[in-house]
Amino acid sequence: MSITTVGIVGAGTMGNGIAQACATCGIRVVMVDINEAAVQRGLGTVAASLDRLIKKDKISAADKDAALGRITGSTNYDDLKAAQLVIEAATENEALKVKILGQLDSLLPADTIIATNTSSISITKLAAATKRADRFIGMHFFNPVPMMALVEIIRGLATSDATHDAVKSMAVALGKTPITVKNAPGFVVNRILVPMINEAFFVLAEGLATPEDIDAGMKLGCNHPIGPLALADMIGLDVCLAVMNVYVEEYADSKYRPCPLLKEMVAAGWLGRKTGRGVYRY
Repeated sequence: MSITTVGIVGAGTMGNGIAQACATCGIRVVMVDINEAAVQRGLGTVAASLDRLIKKDKISAADKDAALGRITGSTNYDDLKAAQLVIEAATENEALKVKILGQLDSLLPADTIIATNTSSISITKLAAATKRADRFIGMHFFNPVPMMALVEIIRGLATSDATHDAVKSMAVALGKTPITVKNAPGFVVNRILVPMINEAFFVLAEGLATPEDIDAGMKLGCNHPIGPLALADMIGLDVCLAVMNVYVEEYADSKYRPCPLLKEMVAAGWLGRKTGRGVYRY
C-alpha cells in the first residue's frame, strides 16, 4: 500500500510534529482539530520549527514553503477521506480516543488504515472501538517528533501483516527507525522511562537532592541528554501521571504507584513547560 496522504487528528504538540515530519518528506497532510484557533496554532508551530531549521542551515526557505504547502488545516473530519492513513494524536485520554476512533471508523473508506499515537493505552482495546481491527495499529512517535528517530509500531491482537508492513515502511520513508512491539501497557520505551521519572519524583519528595542535582546526576552519570525531571516538564506532568495510572490499573503492581508529589503538582496545575511551571519555572 502506498501512503501519499496522511490524516492527523489533533494539531497539538504531537500532531503538528507528525505533520511536519510527513510534510518535509514529501507526504501530503490533512491536520484536523476541534476549532480553527487550534489548527492555526498547530500550523504556526510547524512554521516556527521550520524557521529554526533554516537558521541552522538544515533546510532552505524554499523547503519550508514546500513543506507548509503540503499541510492542509481543517476542522472537518470529512477532509480526512483522501488519506490512506489517519493518525489519531489526541490527548492521552481513553474515553476521548475511543470517541474519536469511532467517528473516524464510521467516516473513512474501508481500506483506510487508522493508527493511534497513544503512549500507554492498549492498542487492542482502542481497535475495538472500530470495525477494522485488522487495519488498526499503534504508531507511537516521540517528542519532539521532527528530531526523534524512534517510532514504536505496536500490533494489536488483530492487526494484519499488511497493515504492519505498510505503516513500518511509511515510518522508514519519514527517516525514522521503527521497532515492532507487542501490545502491552507502556509498550517498551515508556514502560521503562515513565517509572524512572516517577522514581525521580520520589527522590525529590524525600529531599535527597535538588531538582538540578537530580537531573545533573542522571545526565552525567547515565549519559542521558536531559534529566528526568526536566523531561517530565517537557512531556507534561499530567501525561506522566496518566501513564502511571494506566500501569497501576493494568498491571495491578504497587511498583507503579504514582509519587504523591507528582499527583499534587498535577492537582495544582503545575504541568510543566505548557503551563509555565512544573518542577521548574519557564
